[in-house]
Amino acid sequence: MAQHRIEIKRDERRRNRSKKTSRLHPTRPRLVVYRSLKHFEAQIINDFKGNTLVSVSSKDKDLKSAISKAENKTDMSRIVGEALAKKAKASKIGPIVLDRNGYPYHGRVKAFAEAARSGGLEF
Repeated sequence: MAQHRIEIKRDERRRNRSKKTSRLHPTRPRLVVYRSLKHFEAQIINDFKGNTLVSVSSKDKDLKSAISKAENKTDMSRIVGEALAKKAKASKIGPIVLDRNGYPYHGRVKAFAEAARSGGLEF
């Protein structure tokens, strides 16, 4: 059991270390990423007001048809990134800060970020 607590504390340290530069940025809202074994979620948060501006998930009903055509989870993350960029541009959200939530910047997180950038988000 002690080993499990050590791993949890290590993950919390990693998560908080990646949030040092992204939380409470004076001019930019924060793009938070969450990935589970099956799904991928992202939301843009205004930390000063404490509200969510835009959110997209692989569980959304309007993305169901596109996600069912995805071959793997990396493609699914790309679809979510493009959908988030489209929603953020419609809401006129400018430059943002990426909060990778302790996840390493490769694989699904990197595919999501690159798709969001190519969709027009600036971070």
